[in-house]
Amino acid sequence: MAVDKTKNKQVLVTIPNELLKRIEDFQFDNRIPNRNEAIRQLLERGLNK
Repeated sequence: MAVDKTKNKQVLVTIPNELLKRIEDFQFDNRIPNRNEAIRQLLERGLNK
């Protein structure tokens, strides 16, 4: 699926291996289909606190 560049911006972020493992565990535990979606959900949760 193509990214709609009028509504989305791609960002390159370097993440430590331990944090990436935690993100992937969250993805697996919540049956999220891909890592990008897991990161978006975690960002939303953090920003909505």
